Amino acid sequence: MPFTETGIPGLLVYEPRVFNDSRGYFFESYSAQTFEQQGLHLPFVQDNQARSTYGVLRGLHYQQEPYAQTKLIRVLEGKIIDVAVDIRKGSPTYGKAFTIELSAENKLQLLVPKGFAHGYSVLSETAEVMYKCDNFYHKASEGGIIYNDPALNIDWGIDLADAIVSEKDIVLPTLENCTHNFVFNPNK
Repeated sequence: MPFTETGIPGLLVYEPRVFNDSRGYFFESYSAQTFEQQGLHLPFVQDNQARSTYGVLRGLHYQQEPYAQTKLIRVLEGKIIDVAVDIRKGSPTYGKAFTIELSAENKLQLLVPKGFAHGYSVLSETAEVMYKCDNFYHKASEGGIIYNDPALNIDWGIDLADAIVSEKDIVLPTLENCTHNFVFNPNK
């Protein structure tokens, strides 16, 4: 199967099958059938795309229930460190951060389920990131965690002293002080 478990329940790496030949390559970046065979029934309703330069750090973001989003993240150009933090109360991996390098070259994707804070940093000169969401953006439900929370100890792959971070992200609370309504359900 093209899915690899990460050690955090529900957080999966998806590696599509790539067909290379003298003309270039072809792959299905998403197939509902492939995901359903894994037991993942995700009604994706929105695609988002962002272009950023080296050193940009976005995150850590989430939307609270009932507007929480499952995301499938991939890189169209360049290279990023993608980060997901389990913030589901009662989870055996609550507060654990997972990092992975996603790039246009490796074509890996990260499936981030509801109940995670998500962010990324740009490692290449520029990067274009695209992600599918199974719920619409809802500004009033936004939440987040400060990217440099010492309790998370995330290695973003860049010098944080030089990181380019939005004004909104600089004032986010720590995990200990953030507000969210996620609860771990081992049956999901």
